[in-house]
Amino acid sequence: MGEFTEKAKGLGNEIAGKTKQVVGDAIDNKEMQGKGMLQEAKGDLQKLKGDALGATGDKI
Repeated sequence: MGEFTEKAKGLGNEIAGKTKQVVGDAIDNKEMQGKGMLQEAKGDLQKLKGDALGATGDKI
């Protein structure tokens, strides 16, 4: 997949992860908070992959 696709997927996972963390905190659900942290980290990695693809010239 291309740079922009990976960055968009990464942003989506970051937003979903942060949302899960906030909801988990609000309802005192540690499992949901943990899943949110993992999903946010996945998003960070996807964005890094997009950056790497961009650095190598893959824009699609």
